[in-house]
Amino acid sequence: MAQLSIRIDFGPDLRIGPGKIALLEQVAALGSISAAGRAMEMSYRRAWELIDDLNTIFGKPVVSSKSGGKKGGGATLTPLGLSLISRYRAMERAAATATEAHLKALQAETTTTED
Repeated sequence: MAQLSIRIDFGPDLRIGPGKIALLEQVAALGSISAAGRAMEMSYRRAWELIDDLNTIFGKPVVSSKSGGKKGGGATLTPLGLSLISRYRAMERAAATATEAHLKALQAETTTTED
């Protein structure tokens, strides 16, 4: 089935899409930027770069992290990070609902049957 994907552009190199949102969701679930990166098969550095992109877009942190130590570090989402996920997922649902008939029609155009 055809699916709609949402990408929000704030500038030439400043965008939010499904990957960054999924990364934030993994940070929330796993409590760690490095664990979230591993879960998404990316390096800690790449995960941090994506989070830093979000921080740049909004001018404030989306993730709060603690340095490692005897008990290890950790990361949690800030209220902005939580709001970002919530708003993005709400936009996805609204867009999917609004475009459902069109997606079905496009999908039907791509499906071929053998006679």
